[in-house]
Amino acid sequence: MARKTESATRGQGESRTHPDSGLLRINEIFYSIQGESSYAGFPCVFVRLAECDLRCSYCDTAYAFYEWTEMTLGEIIGKVESYACPLVEITGGEPLLQAPVHLLMRRLIDRQKQVLLETGGHIDISPVPGKVTIILDIKTPASRMERHNLWSNLDILKPTDQVKFVICDRADYEWARDVIRRRNLEERFLILISPVHGSSLSDAANWLLQDHLKARLQIQ
Repeated sequence: MARKTESATRGQGESRTHPDSGLLRINEIFYSIQGESSYAGFPCVFVRLAECDLRCSYCDTAYAFYEWTEMTLGEIIGKVESYACPLVEITGGEPLLQAPVHLLMRRLIDRQKQVLLETGGHIDISPVPGKVTIILDIKTPASRMERHNLWSNLDILKPTDQVKFVICDRADYEWARDVIRRRNLEERFLILISPVHGSSLSDAANWLLQDHLKARLQIQ
């Protein structure tokens, strides 16, 4: 995961905004090194939206569920622009819970930003602008959120998008492997296998090698 270097001012409480307003509930905006996906190692501005309707067993950003500052699109873009960085990731929480995020992504693209979107995979991605690179997180059984996967999203993804599986154990890995092969995902997208913090990377590496799985191993 990227290490936070600067964050937005936080507040707590219920939002007073309509979900279709021009305001977004932002947990933090910070500039760091991208730690995941095919963009790992590049400087990146992270815009973390607040709130999530899933409760994954391994979640490491639960603080984003309840703490936010309401910001206008102009304020968010101004903060992003202050870092003079071409790569921006929209993350959460679950960013697609807030409708104005689509307009934010379009405006960032208009400013020649390369935009990544990390989403939990349970919300329809069809409204996401076509120039955005989507990183779709498929929930494994140990997450306890498997039942929420919206499988039709896999039919919407572009070849340039990426599919991520966070795995907690061997059973999760085998489940992910079977999904990847049954749905022919190896031939369609870059596959990311991400063992949870504290689990054995060497075990996961050996499983990938034994199965000749065409996937990229990464640290969560």
